[in-house]
Amino acid sequence: MNVMKKIGAGLAGVFSLLLLAAPALAQDAAKPALDSGDTAWLLISTALVLMMTIPGVALFYGGMVRKMNVLSTVMQSFAITCIVTILWVLIGYSLVFTEGTSFIGGLSKTLLSGVTMETTNSLAATVPETVFVMFQMTFAIITVALIVGAVADRFKFSALVIFSIFWLVLVYVPVAKWVWGGGFLGAWGVLDFAGGTVVHINAGVAGLVAALVVGKRKGYGTEMFLPHNLVLSVIGASLLWVGWFGFNAGSAVTAGAGAGMAMLATQVAAAAAALAWMFAEWALRGKPSILGIISGAIGGLVAITPAAGFVGPGSAIIIGLISGVVCFWGATSLKNALGYDDSLDAFGVHGIGGIVGAILTGVFADPAINSLGTGLLFGNAGQVMTQLYGVAITIVYTAVATFIILKVIDLIVGLRVDPEAEREGLDLRLHGESIH
Repeated sequence: MNVMKKIGAGLAGVFSLLLLAAPALAQDAAKPALDSGDTAWLLISTALVLMMTIPGVALFYGGMVRKMNVLSTVMQSFAITCIVTILWVLIGYSLVFTEGTSFIGGLSKTLLSGVTMETTNSLAATVPETVFVMFQMTFAIITVALIVGAVADRFKFSALVIFSIFWLVLVYVPVAKWVWGGGFLGAWGVLDFAGGTVVHINAGVAGLVAALVVGKRKGYGTEMFLPHNLVLSVIGASLLWVGWFGFNAGSAVTAGAGAGMAMLATQVAAAAAALAWMFAEWALRGKPSILGIISGAIGGLVAITPAAGFVGPGSAIIIGLISGVVCFWGATSLKNALGYDDSLDAFGVHGIGGIVGAILTGVFADPAINSLGTGLLFGNAGQVMTQLYGVAITIVYTAVATFIILKVIDLIVGLRVDPEAEREGLDLRLHGESIH
C-alpha cells in the first residue's frame, strides 16, 4: 500500500512539472525552427540578386552607352553597390523592418543592433536574420543602380554619390516600409511579391524625373548615339534574367512550391515579353534587333515581379505578352512623342513595366496559388483599384521627392558635367581612364 502511495505521489509530481513546463514548451513550439533548406535557398537567392547589379546592370548599361562613357557607367553600378551596402547596415534595414509608424520604421536596429546569429525576422522566420538583411540589401542596391540609366552620358559622379545616399534614405526606404515593412500600403492590401512597386516603379519614375531635370544629352535628336558593344549588353541581360530567379523565386523565402511557381512564372513571362517586343519591332520597323529582344525580356521580368508569387504560367504568359508590347511603345513612341531623353530607357522599361505588372497582378492574382491575393478574374474586382492606389501613391511621392533631392544637389555641386567633358567622354574626364 505504501508503495502505491509513493508511485501515485511520484506521478503527481511529474504531472505538476509538465504543467509548469507546458507554457515554455508551447512557446518553443510556436517559434519556427531555422530550416537549412530555406536558409540555403535564400543564401543562393541573395547572391543571384547581387549578381543582377554587379555585373548584370553594369554590363547591360555599359554596353549600351558610347565607348567613351562605358567605364563611367560601370563605375556607377559598382559605387552604388558599396554606398547602399553601408547605408543599409547603418539605418536602412532598421527604418524598413522595425516597429515604428505606418510610414517609417524605427531606429532600434541601427547598425544592426540586436541582429545576432540566433535572431530571425518574422517575415522570414525559418532563416537567420543576417541572411534576410543581406537579401533585402540587394533589392535596395539594384533599385538605385537602375535609375542612373536614365541620365547616362551626362551625370556628375559627385552628384551620383550624394543622390544615392539621400534617395535611398528618403525614397526607397519609405516606399519599402509602406509595402513590405508593415506600412499603410501593405495594410491596404497592395500586392507586390518581389518589387514591382518598391523597385521598378520607384526606380523608373525617379529615372524619368532625373532625365527631365538634368536635360537632354548634347546632340540628342540630331546625332546617333549608338551602343558601343551590344555583346556586353546581351551578357548583362542574360545575367539579369538568371539573377531574377533569386529576385522573384527568392522572395518566397522558403524553398517550397511557392518558389517553384514563382520561378516558372518568371521564366515564361520573360520569354513571352521578349518575343512580343521582337515581333512588334519586326512588324513596325522591318527588322528584329538584339537590343529589342533583350529589352523585351527585361520588360517581361519587370512586369512579372509583383505577380510572380500570385499567378500561374498561363497568366504569366499573358502578362509577358502585354508588357513586351507596352514597354516597346514606352521606350519608342512615348519617349519620342514627349521628347525626354531617357538614355537607356529606365522609365520605358522599368517604370512602364512595373506599372503594367502591378495593375495586372490585381487582375490575375489566383488564391489557389497564394491565399494572400485574389484578383479580378477570381471575383475580387477591388484588387485592381487597390493596385492602382499603390501605383499612384508611389509615382507621386517618388516624383516629388526625387525632384527636390535633385534640385538641392544641383545647388550644392551641380548635376551635369560641363559641355567639354560631355564631348570628350566621362571616362577620361571624371575617372582618368579610357578604353582603347
